[in-house]
Amino acid sequence: MPAFAVCDLEQVELRGTWGSARFDVEIADDPDERAIGLMNRASMPRQSGMLFVYEEPQSVAFWMRNTLIPLDLIFIDQTGIVTRVHQNAIPLDETSIPGGRGVLAVLEVNGGLSEVLGIAPGSEVRHPAFKNNDPSWPCD
Repeated sequence: MPAFAVCDLEQVELRGTWGSARFDVEIADDPDERAIGLMNRASMPRQSGMLFVYEEPQSVAFWMRNTLIPLDLIFIDQTGIVTRVHQNAIPLDETSIPGGRGVLAVLEVNGGLSEVLGIAPGSEVRHPAFKNNDPSWPCD
């Protein structure tokens, strides 16, 4: 696979020693969209997800209020490197799920997929959201 590729705003690619994966994503890049996220959805296709994008790297925390399906939360720094993975967040649980510091984006996918695929800290993420931050896996 070439180092540079044309990226699609509605797709996120991940790669690592485990292989690679691609998800069709909805983007949540403003406060209202991020507040609603994947709440009140009864299901989500397997290779789909939501990418939460922030204006700048920061400390973030999530919860599962009004979220009906288990999710994996993949926390990503400004260069597109996965820094933390929280697996199988419990539906409707209001316990805070901290992502740590320096998070620019969070990818939510169906619960259990990160373990099945092998997505872990150190995996690289390719998406236009990282283009201005010297991404480790850049787009054209």
